Amino acid sequence: MKRLLIIIAAIQLIAIGVNAQDNILAPLFDKYADDEDFTKVTITSKMFSLFTEFEPEDPETKELTEAVSKLQGLKILASDSVNNARSYFKDAKSQVRKGNMEELMSIRDGKDDMLFMIQEEAGKISELVMLVGGEHKFIALSLYGEIDLKQISKISKGMKIDGMNYLENLDNEGDDDQ
Repeated sequence: MKRLLIIIAAIQLIAIGVNAQDNILAPLFDKYADDEDFTKVTITSKMFSLFTEFEPEDPETKELTEAVSKLQGLKILASDSVNNARSYFKDAKSQVRKGNMEELMSIRDGKDDMLFMIQEEAGKISELVMLVGGEHKFIALSLYGEIDLKQISKISKGMKIDGMNYLENLDNEGDDDQ
């Protein structure tokens, strides 16, 4: 019995460690979860797996379905009416920079700043973070799982995620090698 309790405790600790690493912005999402100034969206791996249960007829949809099946989650925290949106952006940016993330691109579009960063593990992208900060607008998005950047802009078009259209402009430097 004692051995069983130790095994269960070890499994729980491992599960807590894995869940804590779900995404780099988890503390930010938790901090503002109950703040009515923000819209919070969480899509779990179960939801993504539901997309894969149908058999696509065309090759493009099949490719998209395969990309979605590798995703583990999507979290979005957004507001277009906060007074200190730039400070939220700066806080989130510093939190992301503390992690082991690599900047893909940063954009200044009018009064809005955007930042796209990725986390790679063994040559595969495991997390994509998008931050947007403006005068009154703040968006933090974390997409995690096994990510194919070529497919993300297609997925975001279908989900109508503001700002993800900028990923279409990324240079796919590694394409020539494949």
